[in-house]
Amino acid sequence: MSVAELLAACSVVLAPMEDVSDAPFRAACRSVGAELCVTEFVAAEQLVVRAARARAKASVAGEGGRTAIQIYGPDPGLLLAAARIAAEARPPFVDLNCGCWVPRVIARGAGAAWLREPAAMVEMARAIVAAVDVPVTVKTRIGWGPESHMPIVDLARRLEDAGVAALAIHCRTALAGHAGAADWSWAARARAAVAIPVVVNGDVRSAADAARALAETGCAGVMIGRAAIDHPWIFREARAAITGEPAPPPPSARERIAMYRALVTGNAAARGELAGVAMTRRHLGVLGPSLGAALRPTLFRAPRLADTLAILDTAL
Repeated sequence: MSVAELLAACSVVLAPMEDVSDAPFRAACRSVGAELCVTEFVAAEQLVVRAARARAKASVAGEGGRTAIQIYGPDPGLLLAAARIAAEARPPFVDLNCGCWVPRVIARGAGAAWLREPAAMVEMARAIVAAVDVPVTVKTRIGWGPESHMPIVDLARRLEDAGVAALAIHCRTALAGHAGAADWSWAARARAAVAIPVVVNGDVRSAADAARALAETGCAGVMIGRAAIDHPWIFREARAAITGEPAPPPPSARERIAMYRALVTGNAAARGELAGVAMTRRHLGVLGPSLGAALRPTLFRAPRLADTLAILDTAL
């Protein structure tokens, strides 16, 4: 299935988020409507040396061919080698991270740092497209800094010419980080300039936002990141809003507790009990305001999986 066909069937996409979009979280989101997901970003140099953590991040076995692998790094040769390794897992596509704005990533010349040298980004993508036998996509931002004219429209054309199968565009500059409002009009302009699918990203905080982003831009898909951390049900809500179906009911307390249980169980299995229980607390928001406030103190005092599950059972 081509990326265009995949997006036609799965237009609401879980964004790649470091230490968030791991296998347990993807499974949780998939259970409530996230049909297409992207892994956490995987460091190219770590994947090339087959580091255990990188291998775990890039593992998409059993996910039905609906999870893409995202890689990042500053070195074109290592990115090419990592793309070949990622392609061995037969993901629907390999995504190149050219949009992460985090200073430690940019300082290495990776992520959005590629936007400082668009020609180098295009040639890197061209080489990777030629080297692998799965589609290659790029996730990027609209530009590097405060330029009055963002390069994304011309860059989209050049990436299409390089053979890139689709683009995901976070509609802020690299230097903006998450500050200010995302300007979806840039995704619309890029979409109008190319024949390949464009996915709009940035400030999609609700189902209504998702439907509006698609309507305003004409993009093939919408990518949701931070809003899903506390409310993964946004995927089923967004799908209903986009298709004009009745809005699903909000998650019940029982659903919220089941979601947290699934996350903590999956994380404990994937990361070890203590680390898995601890890192799941970042998802306390899935319990909702009242239930989360009531359970937060006891959950933070429960280092073991059995204790955590007992607290959840008592809440039921």
